[in-house]
Amino acid sequence: MAAQLVWTPVDVVSQRLMVQGTHPTCSSPCRYVNGIDAFRKIVKTDGPKGLYRGFGISILTYAPSNAVWWASYSVAQRLIWGGIACYFRKKDDESNDNGNSSSSSNNNNTIRPDSKTVMAVQGVSAAMAGGVSALITMPLDTIKTRLQVLDGEENGRRGPTIGQTVRNLIKEGGWLACYRGLGPRWASMSMSATTMITTYEFLKRLSAKNQESLV
Repeated sequence: MAAQLVWTPVDVVSQRLMVQGTHPTCSSPCRYVNGIDAFRKIVKTDGPKGLYRGFGISILTYAPSNAVWWASYSVAQRLIWGGIACYFRKKDDESNDNGNSSSSSNNNNTIRPDSKTVMAVQGVSAAMAGGVSALITMPLDTIKTRLQVLDGEENGRRGPTIGQTVRNLIKEGGWLACYRGLGPRWASMSMSATTMITTYEFLKRLSAKNQESLV
């Protein structure tokens, strides 16, 4: 929720830049030179509250999105590591059948995944979690985006509410309209999550090694 205080204005500006001059509801002619220009024009037209269009729906989108992501990430890691454990257990059983029970037992106690394997598992788990999170929260994200790119108050008329936006979406294409762009968002969240978590885990291990060397 705290992050949305910073992220929502950035998201509004970026969304406006991406759809400028193409959205049928944009008022004349909705042209921005760059991010700073978009920021100034939005503030001039709608005031500071224009930068926080969709703030409530952003919280409703990203709070559960993050919750779903971390829960899915944890479950995915357990499933993958469980599969790897079954693989090594199967190899141990085959070794036992070949008469290498003593060496297999010793190896079973000393096997530890290397850093590359750990990062690979974390990356795949993050991608899976990103996909699940995108699938569950896509309707909220679609509504949020529509609220942010549509113009605000014009000629004394207020911009659309969340309820009106939902009704317009359903009128345009039924409930499936809420899942427009699911593929790109799925790919975006998966790649973003994979990059984030692998970089984070790598830096965490690197920091721990540096601390050990200092000691």
